[in-house]
Formats: sequence, structure tokens, C-alpha cells
Amino acid sequence: MKMPISGRNYVLGADFGSDSVRAVVIDLADGTMCAQAVCAYPRWAAGFYQQPEEGIFRQHPADYLEALEKVAAEALEAAGDAVRKAVRGIAVDTTGSTPCPVDRAGTPLALIAGFEGNPSAMFHLWKDHAAVSEAGEINRALSDWHGLDYTKYQGLYSSEWYWAKILRTNRLSEKIRQAAFSWVEHCDWITGELAGNTDPLTMYRCSCAAGHKALWHSEWNGLPDAECLGTLDPSLKRIALNFGRNVRPAGTKVGMLCEKWMKKLGLPEGVAVGGCSFDAHAGAVGAGVRERVLVANIGTSAVDMMVERAEHLRGRQMTYACGMAEDSILPGYMGIEAGQSAFGDVYAWLKHFLIWPSEQFGDEAMKNKLSEKLLGELTRQAEALDIGGVLPALDWFNGRRYPYADEFARGAIAGLSLGTDPPRVFQSLVLATAFGWKRIVDSLSREGLAIEKVLAVGGIAQKSPYVMQTMADVLERPVFVSASAQACARGAAIFAAVACGAYPDMIAAQDGICEGYVSEYAPDITRKEVYAGAFRRYCRLGEAVG
Repeated sequence: MKMPISGRNYVLGADFGSDSVRAVVIDLADGTMCAQAVCAYPRWAAGFYQQPEEGIFRQHPADYLEALEKVAAEALEAAGDAVRKAVRGIAVDTTGSTPCPVDRAGTPLALIAGFEGNPSAMFHLWKDHAAVSEAGEINRALSDWHGLDYTKYQGLYSSEWYWAKILRTNRLSEKIRQAAFSWVEHCDWITGELAGNTDPLTMYRCSCAAGHKALWHSEWNGLPDAECLGTLDPSLKRIALNFGRNVRPAGTKVGMLCEKWMKKLGLPEGVAVGGCSFDAHAGAVGAGVRERVLVANIGTSAVDMMVERAEHLRGRQMTYACGMAEDSILPGYMGIEAGQSAFGDVYAWLKHFLIWPSEQFGDEAMKNKLSEKLLGELTRQAEALDIGGVLPALDWFNGRRYPYADEFARGAIAGLSLGTDPPRVFQSLVLATAFGWKRIVDSLSREGLAIEKVLAVGGIAQKSPYVMQTMADVLERPVFVSASAQACARGAAIFAAVACGAYPDMIAAQDGICEGYVSEYAPDITRKEVYAGAFRRYCRLGEAVG
């Protein structure tokens, strides 16, 4: 049900991905996308602050600010002046966990003199895996604190997450340790910037990031005990005490757009700033997640999202397969998150591997031609191959997230011969990513979660019929692809729509703004037994390598 707002009104949603930010302007009357824009992060695009061989990926806060100003201005310019004047809400989503050390005012240290070029003073991107050993220490300390297991809803704590990144950084840099009053997630900092409050003690912190990555939960009335965190390093106790307690769901009205950002974007007074979430969670909202609906957000990595009432999950031990947090997707529900650390990145690895000669020998024209056409030709030839002869492969190129998280796990391909060609390797990698996904879905089903519909969002879902058909065949159930090419940004727009009062709650806003699905992939049951045999080989390889 729509709340009465006079005249025609609009909201702006911004989705901060790993490489760029996307913005959409949505008409609250019927959910129509009036305009959209994309802007790459300039420093990141130039390759700054990345050391893939060491698992280090940092992003400068100026990239986020500059890209947001540009992308929002482009989208609003395309929508027209009348639309710009009628924007009533704005909200964002971002990758996560992507935290940054900040000073007492909530300013990222990288924006302060003396820290400008220091990667440790920047945002630590979600896929930064430098803190693997620290994550192990956190698991040991937090899993049994006077009989309380702070990891009980998330399972094995990851190096990708909040406390692990802080612990490692503070051990390596005394300068950062001393200067950081607190650490703030990217999504919360941008939201605070827009609302004009980045004070770590009072600023908005979203339920999504706090619950899934910082282990906030009502069972222990907030974060894990500061004394427990302090046993790992005294600085963690200080960070916990400086976290504040303003943890609330996405869609919450955080405040009004501040004067600085009103001027930057040319927006009127009275624009509500909505609470935020991580991108996959926003994508689930933008795709139309409900009870008994699984949303697979398939991009460089893959994240699978569901919601369930807390009372239906009591007594279930599911952390081997997924993590859960209160209000992290839809308010009033437990948000259930599983996924794969690498999905599209696995295919990208093969692509970069194959074009390596053209990069090394400076043939730019050949490199560009290969980059543009390679995956398309690999797909065409892989589709024609017999599934029964597929090489067993593992999708753990960036570690294994679920089931049974293991950050030291690595990918593998078995059965290579002198006759193995790139299309057959590509086929094996597509099957590996699909089989990794099947293990997750099977685990959720075994734990009694009813999955009546599977929705896929993200670039691969939109662009690769081969991958999507393989996923449907492997899962042995239909897979529907969301009509929204920008499901995450649309989810952020839904947050803004609720925050500005256009809808009374998230589900009502979904009914008015979500787009449904654009295609359906039905499983090919004639190849059921062949896929089942290949899946058994995948599992056996995993056991052997593990």
C-alpha cells in the first residue's frame, strides 16, 4: 500500500560495487527507472592500492566521494530538472565487509594529512584476504567466552570481515592504531556523509554490516563483549566501545540530506536519507526476496540470500552452510547469507590466463580483440561438449566460503591431458561454480528451509544463458532471472522509498518498485544422471584436495 505523497515523486539509489558505483532514479508512482548512470573509481581503475598476490585490496575514500558526486549528477541530469526537484529520498548499498579507520569526527584517515597515500588508512575492500591468521585467532577467542559463542550465527569468522581487518592493521601500523578512534563500514560512512553525521558514537550503523561482520546480536545486547575483544588486542576493546549503539535496519530514516550534498547534487531541501545495507542484500530486496524465495546474486563472487522468521530457525545449527543476522535483509526477519568467494572471478582468471601472451608482448590490438571475444567463443564451444567427459574442478580460487568455510582452500582441475583445450577447461570451471552453488542450496534445503523459487540477479545472470542453463540443470529446478539490470541499486531505491514515507514498509515498497523476472531457465531432465555423476566427482575431488 502506497502512502500519500502529493504530486509525482522520485528516489535515487546508488550501488557501490567493487569497481564502480551505479545510480538509478526511480519513479515512485510505478517503479519506472527514469535514468541511470555508472562511474568507475578513478584511482582503482588505474590499479592503485592493489596487491593481488598478497590478497591486499584497498580503496581510497576520495574515489567513493568523487564517483558518487559524478554518477548522481549524471543520472539526475539525464532524468531532467523536473525530476531532480521532485526527488524525495536517497540511499545506498556497498560491498562488504569494507571498513576504514576514522578519527574522532568520523573522517577516514586517508583524507587526513600524513595518511593520504597509506593503504592501511583506506577502505579495506571485501576481498582483501590479508588477515587470514588474525581471523583464526578471532575464531578461537570469540567462540568460547565464558561459555558464550559469539560466532554461533556466522560460523567461521573470515579474514574478509570487520574485526579481522582491524586486528591485522593495528598490529602492522602503530600509527593507524593510535590515530583510529573507530572503524566504519563503507555503507555506513557514505550514509553518514549524506546525512551530515559521521560521528562514530552517534552515526547510523546498519543491521546488515553490524550483524554479519561485527557480530552484533540481541542475544548479547550488541557487539561481543569488549573485554573479550580486548584479549586479542587492547585496541579492539577501544574500537568496540567507540562503535555506538545506533544499529538499525535498511530503510530506516537516518536523517535529511545535508546542505553540503544538497549543493553537490542540486537536490531540494527535505530529501530523506535512508538506511543502507551490503550490495547482495540490497540486490535481494531489489529482486523481490520473500520467505521461501532464494535470491542468488551472481557476479565476481556469488551471494545467496533468504529471509526467515527467527522462531523458525531456533535450534538449527546452520553455520556450516550460511550466516544469519537480525534485520539484515528485510526488517523483522533473520537474513540468511551464503555464497562463493569466487564465481565470475573464476572465469576472469581463465580469460586473463589465456590473453597473457598478448599482454607480455605488447600487442594491444590483439589483447583488446581477445578480451572482447574470448569468453563468447569459449562459451560457444563449451556448450557443444559432452557433460559426461567434463573434467572435475573446484571453484575455490579465492578460498571456500560455504559449506565449511576454509580460506586456505584453493581451486583445482583434475584429469588434464595433452589433449585438453581451453573450451574444456572453461566447461569444467562453469560446472565447478554451478556445483559449488548446488552444495549451498542443498544444505539449506536439508536444514528445512523451504525454497519455492530461485531468483538470479547480477551481470552473469543477465549476460550468460550458458551459465544460467547449467545452474538450472545442476539444481534440477527452474531458475528465474530478475528483470532488473540494476537490482542492487533498485534495492537501495526501495530503502529510500521507505525512508521518505512513500511506502509504510519494505515489502509494500517491493510490491510497487520491483520489476519481476525477465526469463526462466528450466532444467533439462534428460541429462539429470550425467550431471549427478559429474557432481559426485566434484565432491570427491573436494574431499581429496581438502
